[in-house]
Amino acid sequence: MKLLIITWLLFSAISLSAQTNEKPDPDFHLYLLAGQSNMAGRGPVDAESKIINQQIFMLDKNNKWVPATDPVHFDKPNVVGVGPAISFAKEMLGNNKKIKIGLIPCAVGGSPIRVWSPDSVYLPPFHPYDDAISRTKIARQSGVLKGIIWHQGESDNNKEGVIIYMKRLKELIERFRLDLLVPDLPFVAGEIGYFKNDTRINNIIDSLPGRVPKTAVVRAKDLKDKGDQTHFDTPSARELGKRYATEMKKLER
Repeated sequence: MKLLIITWLLFSAISLSAQTNEKPDPDFHLYLLAGQSNMAGRGPVDAESKIINQQIFMLDKNNKWVPATDPVHFDKPNVVGVGPAISFAKEMLGNNKKIKIGLIPCAVGGSPIRVWSPDSVYLPPFHPYDDAISRTKIARQSGVLKGIIWHQGESDNNKEGVIIYMKRLKELIERFRLDLLVPDLPFVAGEIGYFKNDTRINNIIDSLPGRVPKTAVVRAKDLKDKGDQTHFDTPSARELGKRYATEMKKLER
């Protein structure tokens, strides 16, 4: 009961700040989560998934702050599960009792990078890029945007897709930074799983830090799939989140 009361009080304070347009809390650190299904999460939900951390919140589908539990995303309710989000947030917190983490889930399973552009539609009613910008602007009424984590590439992992992937990724990062008014916003991309027979796109993703400032890449070596050769299992999704945090911390220094 005590835990529920404390959580409710924290949640109420954040909600009130957003509703009254008070100055954003500098200790409420926001992270945009974008990409496709492995960012949204497809790992089986377990008992750990429902444990509430009093310092971690997520923006739900109604644009309200709620305590973060898996699944964080809501792109495909019938299959969504554990992704890297909460383990990422826990690692970003570390032992810091002063800050809170706000997760802004915007990934859409199956979305190719081409639909992550203004006015693009994917599996209506999704507008991946426009929705991400809109939700992030709402979130920023409550806190401070600190970075973006991106996991996408499975849908572009083919001969034609890899040729233009870096161009589109660079344009995406530039648009995010421009539209969110943060020219040096940290951006961390993740490799696709090596359990796939073809991982050619990882060579493109790996070259990102040498092409765009304030970016980093998370390796997917040794991570396992859930049996479908596409999606990370629950332990691997959580390990991926920790790796995202390690790279994000480096960019924030």
